[in-house]
Amino acid sequence: MIQLGLNLLLNGKQDTIKQRRVGLITNQTGVNENLDCNVDLLSAFCCISALFSPEHGFFGNVQDGQKINSSIDKRHLIPIHSLYADKRKPTQEMVDGLDMLIYDIQDVGSRFYTYLSTLFLSMETASEYGIDFVVLDRPNPISGILVEGNILDTEFQSFVGPHPTPIRHGMTVGELAQLFRAEMDLDLSLTVVPMEGWERWMWFDQTGLQWVPPSPNMPTIETAMVYPGMCLIEGTNLSEGRGTTKPFEWIGAPWIDSYDLAEKLNRLNLDGVLFRQIHFKPEFSKYAKEMCGGVQIHITDRLTARPTEISLHLISIVIASYPDQFEFRSRFFNLLTGTDKIQEALLNNKSITEISQSWQHKSMQFDKKRQAHLIY
Repeated sequence: MIQLGLNLLLNGKQDTIKQRRVGLITNQTGVNENLDCNVDLLSAFCCISALFSPEHGFFGNVQDGQKINSSIDKRHLIPIHSLYADKRKPTQEMVDGLDMLIYDIQDVGSRFYTYLSTLFLSMETASEYGIDFVVLDRPNPISGILVEGNILDTEFQSFVGPHPTPIRHGMTVGELAQLFRAEMDLDLSLTVVPMEGWERWMWFDQTGLQWVPPSPNMPTIETAMVYPGMCLIEGTNLSEGRGTTKPFEWIGAPWIDSYDLAEKLNRLNLDGVLFRQIHFKPEFSKYAKEMCGGVQIHITDRLTARPTEISLHLISIVIASYPDQFEFRSRFFNLLTGTDKIQEALLNNKSITEISQSWQHKSMQFDKKRQAHLIY
C-alpha cells in the first residue's frame, strides 16, 4: 500500500506544522488508509483555526453547481469557509491570523474538476498575504502517464478551466501545484509532501487505498475513467447520467434510439471501449423523470481507451443522426473544452481524427514541459 502525503507529514515532518495556525482546505476525501479524518490527525500537532471546503461542501453531499454557505464544523467547533459561494477564492478576512494553508483533497485527473480551481485560487491568496502553502499529495486515480485532449486557451479560463493544461493532465495535485507556482510566477512558500510508493502507472485500484467518492456524481473509479470525455456531455442537451446510478457512464436523451446509437458507435471499433444500448430515467438534472434512450460506456481496456475522443465520436454521431434535436450549450461546452474550435469543428462535420490531430503538437509540448514538475 502506498503512503499518502498526509501520512508522511504526520510520521516524519510534524515540525512543518507545529506551533502553526493552520487553515485546512479539505473535504470528505481527506482521510488516511484507515479512513481516519485529517482534521483529527492534524489537530494533534497544530492549531487548525479554519476549514475551507470546495464545491460539493465539506462532507461532499451537495450536488454540482449549488452554492454553499459557510458554517461551523460542530464536531471540532471550527469555522468552515465555503469556497463555492459568492466568492470562490479565500478572502483576506478568511485567512486573517493564519500563517499556513494546507491542501488535502483527492483529485480525479481532469482539468475541469473544480477542486483544481480551488487549489489554484487558494495558492494565489497565500501568495498575496504571505502565507505558507502545503500540499499533501494524493494519487492521480486515472494514472499519471497519459496526457489527452487540447490545451485550454487562456481566453476560456474559468472555474472549470483555471490554467492552460490538457483535459487529462496526467499529474498529481502536488505536481500541479508546482506547475501553477512556476507558470503563475507566484511569490509563494510552497511545500509539497509527496507520497511514498506511488508510481505513475498506478490507477487508484492499484494503490491499496479505499475509494472515497470525491463528489456525489463520482461514485467509482470507473466513473473517473470516463470523466475526461463524458463531462463534455454537460455542455450539450444530452443527459450525462446525473440523477442515475451511473453518472457519466450513461448518456442519452428521450429522443435517442438507443439501439441505433449503440450500433453506430460500436461500428467505429474504437480502442478500449464498447457501447451497450440502455434506457434510463434520471431522478433529477436533465430530463428528470423522463425515459431516455442512450448508451452505457463500457471501458474494456483503460490503457488504450481515450475518453475525450470517445465523447467527441458520440457527439458527432448524435449531431448527424438528430440534427433537429441536438443542441450545444455553447458557452459551457467551450469552457469545458477550453476553446471554441472543437464545437465549430463538430458542427462543420470535421472528423474526430482531424480534431484530435489539431491538439497533438501542443499536447506533446505540455507533456515535455510538465517533466520539470513531476515528483514520481
